[in-house]
Amino acid sequence: MSQDSSKTLPPQQQDVQPGREGEMRPAPKADAEDYVGSGKLKGQVAIITGGDSGIGRSVAICFAKEGANVVISYLNEYEDARHTLRKVEEQGVQCLALAGDIADEGFLQILVNSTLERFGRIDILVNNAAEQHPKEKIEDVTSAQLEQTFRTNFFSMFNLTRMVVPHMKPGSTIINTTSVTAYRGNPQLLDYSATKGAIVAFTRSLSKQLVKRGIRVNAVAPGPVWTPLIPSTFDAQHVETFGSNVPMGRPGQPDEISPSYVFLASKDSSYISGQVLHPNGGDVVNG
Repeated sequence: MSQDSSKTLPPQQQDVQPGREGEMRPAPKADAEDYVGSGKLKGQVAIITGGDSGIGRSVAICFAKEGANVVISYLNEYEDARHTLRKVEEQGVQCLALAGDIADEGFLQILVNSTLERFGRIDILVNNAAEQHPKEKIEDVTSAQLEQTFRTNFFSMFNLTRMVVPHMKPGSTIINTTSVTAYRGNPQLLDYSATKGAIVAFTRSLSKQLVKRGIRVNAVAPGPVWTPLIPSTFDAQHVETFGSNVPMGRPGQPDEISPSYVFLASKDSSYISGQVLHPNGGDVVNG
């Protein structure tokens, strides 16, 4: 009997978002083990929301390998955050890990103030943290869910950026995590997809506002990626076929996404702003 080509992962599910990387099988490739740095971000300071696991973890480690000191925020995934902190500091740089809810403006101010107190500067902001709650019908998306999704995915991004920009100098960069769902849509993720569409518009508009201040703003729109958000969002049957619908026939790994962030954070992309990169397994979106 031939193996079902739609099966990409062992069925599994976690009960609480945003999920725990240590409970996933197989473990995501998020430690950037094969990534070789060359000092592209030496001496810079980066804030990464959702930096404890998944894409955020891989970005944090890649930035560290490029010489940046890193600040990560996370909700309450303490074990995952300790792992990321250790991996970052193994690269000979410093890492500050702060737990809190990015939907809370008070925590965002703590995040900014703590970064400035520790490092005295902010050069790179990666707005990455998000949540999603699939529903079959629009009638099932309550006002409370809609507001919560926007507060986590978009309002926090807007507010944190507003707090960080005054401390940025020419040459600084902002990188926002959007999603292929902003371009393709997703019938079960109406509110999530809407936030990701808002992020694209925000990225393009902010890039035009900040260009005269020498600050570049870009985004990354991943396709299906094996992160803790997946088993903590979907049931085991959905997880079992996750990513099978893209041309490459599999979900991506965080380590396949993070180099896009390094490119956008470094001088390699010095003539690029207001753009979106699409590491999505070959799904052509032309956006």
